[in-house]
Amino acid sequence: MSLKDRITEDMKAAMRAKEADKLTTIRMLLAAVKQKEVDERVVVDDVALVAIVDKLIKQRKDSLSQFTAAGRMDLADKEAAELTVLEAYLPQRLSAEEIQAAVNAIVAELGAKGPGDMGKVMGAVKAQLAGKADMGLVSAAVKQALSQ
Repeated sequence: MSLKDRITEDMKAAMRAKEADKLTTIRMLLAAVKQKEVDERVVVDDVALVAIVDKLIKQRKDSLSQFTAAGRMDLADKEAAELTVLEAYLPQRLSAEEIQAAVNAIVAELGAKGPGDMGKVMGAVKAQLAGKADMGLVSAAVKQALSQ
């Protein structure tokens, strides 16, 4: 079963269980998928779907920090609930040690030295770790590896 099919089944289950918050979040996710399919005239596969989920999670985290800083706990709680639903559709994430090992291997493979090579390294790392790791942690690992 593809990830898109799983999301659709989860939407049906949320309808049957009358879980309004979960249903709203899943519909928002499916709307983002449909928007990408219409805009780019493609059929979204699991890799692209994980990228969409990643983007939505990043938006929720940004909103959560903003709402918390502003003292709007009602909105922060809503964002946190959406974040929980979206994170269920991501594959298992790599640990910080696994990310660092992968980054070090790519830096050695490319022969990168210094911060000037960060773009080249990030391109290679992103291709290999997209959807498997938090890109914020990856960026920090690349900076650390290139500063040594």
